[in-house]
Amino acid sequence: LTGPIIPTVLPGVRGVHAVDASGVHPLLLAVGSERYVPFEAQAAPMEILTQACAILGQGQMSLAKYLLIVDGNDDPSLDAHDIEPFFVHLLRRCDWTRDVHFLTRTTIDTLDYSGDGLNAGSKVILAARGPQRFETATAWEGESSLPSGFDDPRVAIPGVLAIRSPKAREGASGGADDGQLRRFCAELSPTSGARRFRMIVLVDDAEFTARSLANFLWVVFTRSNPANDIDGIDAWTERKHWGCRGPLVIDARIKPHHAPPLVEDPEVTKKVDALAARGGPLSRWL
Repeated sequence: LTGPIIPTVLPGVRGVHAVDASGVHPLLLAVGSERYVPFEAQAAPMEILTQACAILGQGQMSLAKYLLIVDGNDDPSLDAHDIEPFFVHLLRRCDWTRDVHFLTRTTIDTLDYSGDGLNAGSKVILAARGPQRFETATAWEGESSLPSGFDDPRVAIPGVLAIRSPKAREGASGGADDGQLRRFCAELSPTSGARRFRMIVLVDDAEFTARSLANFLWVVFTRSNPANDIDGIDAWTERKHWGCRGPLVIDARIKPHHAPPLVEDPEVTKKVDALAARGGPLSRWL
């Protein structure tokens, strides 16, 4: 209903999509437009970063935890509601040494339990502009070795690899970081086939995560706090800017401080179904 007014509220922004399958506020996809130097084909994201900041300052959109924004001029047919093609477009253009921007110790959605406390967590902007620069692998090729405790690699979507990881435990300092994310990034072999992927997600169940797009979106974006759970292969920090030369790695395991999963109880389901069965108390309204 509000889609047509987005460009009038946020100049240059062609469309946004708060993704239901990710829990809505954890993931926001946006199509912006570069108008500062449109003639410069190799330019870094510029105006779309301004637009990203405007999005995070606007009403309910300010609750976005992961904001992924692309330049719509690179592909006029791109639609933020067409999720997998949007991801592939971004992964083929986003430069992890330049285009990852964190906002730390800020507010997040009240119902997002991935952060440090009530309404407290972090955000990240991933911005992509320009022609395709990277390949998005669709199959595991090369050396199969992974650091000890990590196994069962599965392709979730083109360019993204899900890997089963050790169960998360409280860190030595009492925090959520148990060191496994850093260990994976430090110990991944230079010849591992995992390095062919643009993004690696460390999860409790790789098969489940890769089974469907909806599973991938739910697992990755509800179970990670960007400032704490994003790292990368060959990562570095310079002048307070973080980047990595290899794959971006997201720790999307269930952490000890997360709310427990909502698991359907077969007995409760059976009782509810009986209420709606023919002759049941709800059948006359169904």
